[in-house]
Amino acid sequence: MKHSHILPLCLFFLTLFLLVHARHHSHRKHKHSHSHKSNTTFLPQPPPPPPPRDDDDGYYNNSVSGIFDVRSFGAVGDGIEDDTEAFKTAWDTACQNVSQVGNVILVPRGFSFVVQSTIFTGPCQGYLVFKVDGTVMPPDGPDSWPKNTGKRQWLVFYRINGMSLEGSGLIDGRGQKWWDLPCKPHKGSNATASGPCDSPIAIRFFMSSNLTVQGIKVKNSPQFNFRFDGCSNVHIDSIYITAPKLSPNTDGIHLENVNDVKIYNSVISNGDDCVSIGSGSYDVDIKNITCGPSHGISIGSLGNHNSKACVSNITVRDSIIKMSDNGVRIKTWQGGSGAVSGVTFNNINMISVRNPIIIDQFYCLTKDCTNKTSAVFVSNILYTNIKGTYDIKSPPMHFGCSDSVPCTNITLSEIELLPSQGDIVNDPFCWNAYGDLETLTIPPVSCLLEGNPQSLLDYDVGHC
Repeated sequence: MKHSHILPLCLFFLTLFLLVHARHHSHRKHKHSHSHKSNTTFLPQPPPPPPPRDDDDGYYNNSVSGIFDVRSFGAVGDGIEDDTEAFKTAWDTACQNVSQVGNVILVPRGFSFVVQSTIFTGPCQGYLVFKVDGTVMPPDGPDSWPKNTGKRQWLVFYRINGMSLEGSGLIDGRGQKWWDLPCKPHKGSNATASGPCDSPIAIRFFMSSNLTVQGIKVKNSPQFNFRFDGCSNVHIDSIYITAPKLSPNTDGIHLENVNDVKIYNSVISNGDDCVSIGSGSYDVDIKNITCGPSHGISIGSLGNHNSKACVSNITVRDSIIKMSDNGVRIKTWQGGSGAVSGVTFNNINMISVRNPIIIDQFYCLTKDCTNKTSAVFVSNILYTNIKGTYDIKSPPMHFGCSDSVPCTNITLSEIELLPSQGDIVNDPFCWNAYGDLETLTIPPVSCLLEGNPQSLLDYDVGHC
């Protein structure tokens, strides 16, 4: 009876002990779980990158946004220090940066950067924008040019697929000391001899595609302002090129072995051709160009040193050529081969131009060029709606074609060219040129031959 009271009491204390122990164990587990969760959820995170700044006082370099200011790579921009390495490093960094929005190499406004002869090489990871809002200059003249650097080119873009050169800034070629070299065919007072000599092309695109040049200004290039070699899908729009009238060989835009080129809405004033179209070029459209003073818009020269030259599907339209030695010109050397075909000159206003319309298959820079039987074949050339005034020193139309390879299918329509001074209208000049008049012309053209020449049937014309 006595033992029966003790047993329930023991059971009561045992139960109470187990409940307290279980509660204590559960609380410890809960604390452990809470501590583990805190370590994974509330780790400190790095701050997001700041948005890029674009102001006059600061510079930025942001691989996330794809904007690379040349000053962040060490460029000074005082017009004295050599900033070449900074430009090259900025290019290499942007070129290899993977960005879905593209990469911008920024040349900021308010600064002048001196850059030596440099090749900016691709291919790159994506589309590049070379944005020039400041001023970029080469060393000042041949004496300042580095001795170990070639003098034929300054800024070269090589093997680029997808790039835009743009901005509100200036590319200043500092060409005066180059033009005054004694070896230049220069009409200035400092010239003592004639003949070619090396001078840098300001901007050259070589073996590249999908290119845009827009809004940029170029002045005083030592030689060609732009040269495109082996390029395709090129769009040039709203650029401004200027150099003195007597600056030698300062072609505005030179094309060689290119296709699918558009040159629109631009102003070019220089000492040579506004646009020159060389061998291997086809599908070129030139529209709304104001050209001059200059040597006009030219196809050629072609066939030099007995070479084969091929040019086709060229259009020049809706443009103004003023105060220039030539208007629209095709020039070839004797002894060459190949063909120029499918060329249209349409809706062009001539203002006091010495040779508004000219084909010259006897092109020669000296007086001792010998006559040769072979020539670049010129055919299917259309001139329509060309009006304005010409300098009375030369005939308003000149078709000087090869003795053995005549020009064929020259078509004239709505041509009105009057002398800029006086009232004597010069007669057009033709030599071995075949073609048709779709309308009456001013002045009248009676020297074009009809039909097709028999001599071409016996001659192996170098078609392309």
